[in-house]
Amino acid sequence: MRARLLAVLLALLAGALVIPCVALGRSLAHNALQAVFLDRSYDVARVVSLAREARTPADAQALAADLARYEQVYSGTIAVVDPDGQVAIGSAPGSRVDPAVVGPALDAALTGRSSSGVGFRWPWDDRPVVVAAPVMDAGDTVGAVVVVAPTDRADAAVLRSWAALAAGALAALVVAVGLALGAARWVLRPVDELDGVAHAIAKGRLDARTPADDGPPELRRLAAAFNEMADHVEAFVEQQRAFVADASHQLRNPLSALLLRIEGLGLELPEDSQEDLEQARDEGRRLTALLDDLLALARAERAVAAPELVALGPLVARRADSWQVVAVGRGLRLGVEAHGDAYAVLDPAAFASALDAVVDNALKFTPTGRAVTLRVGQLGGRAEVAVLDEGPGLAPEEVARATDRFWRSPGHQNVPGSGLGLAIARALLERSGARLSVANRPEGGLVVTLDAPATALPVQELPVQPSPAKAREPAARVRP
Repeated sequence: MRARLLAVLLALLAGALVIPCVALGRSLAHNALQAVFLDRSYDVARVVSLAREARTPADAQALAADLARYEQVYSGTIAVVDPDGQVAIGSAPGSRVDPAVVGPALDAALTGRSSSGVGFRWPWDDRPVVVAAPVMDAGDTVGAVVVVAPTDRADAAVLRSWAALAAGALAALVVAVGLALGAARWVLRPVDELDGVAHAIAKGRLDARTPADDGPPELRRLAAAFNEMADHVEAFVEQQRAFVADASHQLRNPLSALLLRIEGLGLELPEDSQEDLEQARDEGRRLTALLDDLLALARAERAVAAPELVALGPLVARRADSWQVVAVGRGLRLGVEAHGDAYAVLDPAAFASALDAVVDNALKFTPTGRAVTLRVGQLGGRAEVAVLDEGPGLAPEEVARATDRFWRSPGHQNVPGSGLGLAIARALLERSGARLSVANRPEGGLVVTLDAPATALPVQELPVQPSPAKAREPAARVRP
């Protein structure tokens, strides 16, 4: 936008400067040429009066001497010609005029018409100025006076004037460009800040605000209105998150009490009611797990990212070790494949919690005897951790909904879960600028990829990673 605004402003400024400068330059050149013509016209008129009075050879010699002095002073050719166009009195014996140069002007003078003016020409045009006037006697044209005047001095003066004009226009253009840049910066700075804040809010930073005290009044009002809107959105989202967290927390105690009452009632029920009792227990445990996941999602969405430089290989290896017990208990193989070094700037606790959610989901849907693989690498400028399972996968139309809250595939309704695992992982990753994607594997199963912008640094420049025992607890831990 800045480039387009500057292009428009500079085009207008250039037009406002160039058009007047060109017109003024043409006017200077024409005026200089016209001044030469007028000066030579006065000289021709004077010589015409002298030629009309030159009756004797002595008068003709005196006029020739005047013409000679004229050529020495003005470096031009001047002559008196007879009705046939031949030089009658010249500045020197044998003087001639070039018909190709003086032809039209001389022909007009011999018919009784004087030169009336000169047209525009550029300073580098070396054609001389030709002025001719008839010599009249008793109403008859008895000859003509013609002057061929060079314009070297006038052309040099015009070029100097043009140089000064161009320098002035260039200086004015530089000043105008500076003013245009300042004006564009003043106008667009609030727009740039508003654009950045809008992107920050879109990425989850609801506390981002734009300054409302800079730029034109209209943009200041827009920034203030935007900040007010962002305040309302943040308040609404916080109220919604707080409601989910508070409701989940407040429901835990009644639910725990209800489960205890169910256990107490179970002691008094007959044996044929034990199946119904176990179903009630399962529903209670499912509600407890759902409340735990809701609390984890609320914490993930409200967590503040603390990004730092992280080596993904060691982090993934530690999380895989933590899940080995669960994998072995379910008869699965859990392995890690590292394809080169992968470093990224992100929140390690949030990334570890998101990875836990994805691994838990992969182990849950992978049949016994199969494998879940955690693949670490770097591709296209992004550091990736891909979790590959050998489960049933999803239908093509279901892949896009895999990270929606509470969504579960119709074919997996019998698998325990709340449908919040991948939603929690996505929320955790988005807080630190990472992202999560889901796709089907050609050979069957799902591949869930956690990726973030890669940072290529040598190992010796990496900060020392905390040991697993001292590492921070994840912001929202998924239940193994």
